[in-house]
Parts: sequence; structure tokens; C-alpha cells
Amino acid sequence: MTKRMLISITLALALLGAPLAAWASEGGGLMTAQVNVRDTASVQRGARLFFNYCVGCHSLHYMRYARIGKDLGLTEKQVMDNLNFTGAKFGDTVQSSMPSADAQKWFGKAPPDLSLEVRAKGEDWVYSYLNSFYLDPSRPVGWNNTVFPNASMPNVLWELQGIQVPVLGHEKGEDKPVVERLRMDKAGQMSPAQYHAATRDLTAFLTYVSEPAALKRHSLGVWVILYLALFTFLAFMLKREYWKDVH
Repeated sequence: MTKRMLISITLALALLGAPLAAWASEGGGLMTAQVNVRDTASVQRGARLFFNYCVGCHSLHYMRYARIGKDLGLTEKQVMDNLNFTGAKFGDTVQSSMPSADAQKWFGKAPPDLSLEVRAKGEDWVYSYLNSFYLDPSRPVGWNNTVFPNASMPNVLWELQGIQVPVLGHEKGEDKPVVERLRMDKAGQMSPAQYHAATRDLTAFLTYVSEPAALKRHSLGVWVILYLALFTFLAFMLKREYWKDVH
């Protein structure tokens, strides 16, 4: 191997490792979501939370009501009665009911589409974000977030979670206070354990939305493994038959 080839390989490995290092850095200190998109009941509960608390601002441009019903084992009537609050048709994609002009006025920018949020940031990030809101009167929306500081989004789940307030401290050599941890100041409708379970369900639904084909892929995976095992056995037996007279 020449010196030039060695340098090229080293650079290629460094470039491949850079995104992984950045991801590890961004993911530092995040909570573990441990979602299971094959748990249909969990994804269904997450869908209910999304359509009751999130779809007023956020769309799912790449997801249709019909696909949600098919994948989650829901009838058209169940979907239209319980998940569709905008008057959309069963075959339509999920669109927010908030006009873009109003969103720009109220939040400074239109809330993002969440179709690929988990693909972009990871399920642990989304789960941690949903659990990290705290009261911040200095912000226009009245809330802040330790995972995504100065986010324009209010805590729409505060009635379920309760109200968290920051416990401030100072980093060494810094005068500006920092949030060391969050303290529950006012209890919500759910206990902390119930709220964590609810946000895990919501994260599971958004994980499913980010890659709905994963459900089909997982179900096919078992059959692929069985096919490969059978093919390997038949190939081994055929090889033995062909080579039995070879010494």
C-alpha cells in the first residue's frame, strides 16, 4: 500500500467518523426514550396525544390519515372521529389548522413539519425535549427548554406534566447563571411516571411517522432470516452431494 493510498483511507475514515462524533456530542445528557414502534397500543396512544395537542400547530406532510389507520389497525370511522379535527378527507395528508401568517405573527416563524423530526434528531432528543420545558417569564411564549434553549414553542402539555421551574447555578468562571436542574413547582394531571409514559408514546408515534415502512420491514425481517437459513441448509446439502465422491 502506497503512502498516498494510506492518507486517502485515513481521510475517508475521519470524514465518516465526524458525523458520528457530532451526533454523540449533541446527544450528551439526553434521556433514553426506549420506544417500540411495534407496540401498536403505544403508537395509538401517541397518535391520540399528537392529534389532541400538536396538530393545531404542526403538520405531517408525508403522512396520510388512511396510512395511519391501516398501520395502526384503526378503521376509517375511528380515524375520522378521533384523529381528524380539520375536516380533511381520509386520503389527505395531515395538515395543521394554523394559518402560516398567524404562526409567523405569534411565534416568529411557522412551526416545523414533524414528519421527519425523529429521523433528523433522534428519538432520545424528541423525548428529552418533551420533558424539559420550564417556566420562563422572560420569553415571549412564557416557556423555555433545556434541550433546545430559547425555542419559540410553548409547553402545550403543561396541564398534563405540571409546571417546572429552573434551579439556577453558576459555571466556574462564568457570571451568567445556568440551569442546573428542573424542579416541579406545580403538579399536573399526571404523575411524573405517567407523563414520562405519555411522552414516550408520543415519541413512538413520531418515530413511526418518520419511517412508517419500518413496521413492514420488521415483519418481513423474520421471513428473510428464515429464507436465508433454509437456503444455507439446502446449499450445504447440495455441496455435500456434489463432493461426496471427491477425495
